[in-house]
Amino acid sequence: MQIGSSNDSEAVKAQYATSKGLDTRLSFHDKYSTNKLGYGNWIVSNYEIGEGMKVLELGCGTGSLWMGRDELVDKFGKFVLTDFSEGMLATAKGNLGEIKNLEYKQADIQDLPFEDGSFDVVIANSMLYHVPDIMKGISEVRRVLKDDGVFYTATLGENNFTDILAKWFELGGESFNPNHNFTMQNGAGMLKTAFADVEGRIYEDSLHVTDIEDLVDYLCSLASFKAIMDIPVDKIAQILKEHAVDGAIDLPKEYGMFIAKGLRNFGGRV
Repeated sequence: MQIGSSNDSEAVKAQYATSKGLDTRLSFHDKYSTNKLGYGNWIVSNYEIGEGMKVLELGCGTGSLWMGRDELVDKFGKFVLTDFSEGMLATAKGNLGEIKNLEYKQADIQDLPFEDGSFDVVIANSMLYHVPDIMKGISEVRRVLKDDGVFYTATLGENNFTDILAKWFELGGESFNPNHNFTMQNGAGMLKTAFADVEGRIYEDSLHVTDIEDLVDYLCSLASFKAIMDIPVDKIAQILKEHAVDGAIDLPKEYGMFIAKGLRNFGGRV
């Protein structure tokens, strides 16, 4: 696996065996993002989920997207939270607890343990780029969706702050290979193999980092920045401080989501 490619199954499993690294990244973005709506709030604001619908989330992580959203979850007819990692699923269950219409299940998007046409809505946020065979994953999503179902998938763009940081640390080649396996630039083409109607939406945001140490911790949690682990922490902080203005670092972010529907003829279904 190339550093940063993050779609090797064993590497992904190891990276997300516990929620520690993910928690670091989530808290960092919550603290320093300039759009105070919050990425999770924006994601949910795009969902159109009617009363009694059956909903499947793939790669639920810590389940944080659904914390404090009891009113929304209560109207789902059935809600299945899945993750490739047992550790993540356990964390989600600890965060959300037992809810009458909620089921937790370990699952791989490439081989989903559900019948054809089981769900009205499938959600997969910030995870398709980790999937070894993305097209297989998309075909499985298409298979388990009802004919009028909708697939919501949030992802990153290719013009993100990690590329700027890589230049600062003079990383390249094997030292920095950003994960562009499924992005806002190339994801629509992949989704259109299974869906007739694919819409992309961009979340406008940036980072204003006022504590350099937090940025150091963030970088050390990223698979694409493993190469800097060989650099002493004080040196990492020094390099970052050289790019600060009035003690702060401003960085661009490019996040968004696709909304896919209109199932194409695939695997015997229309």
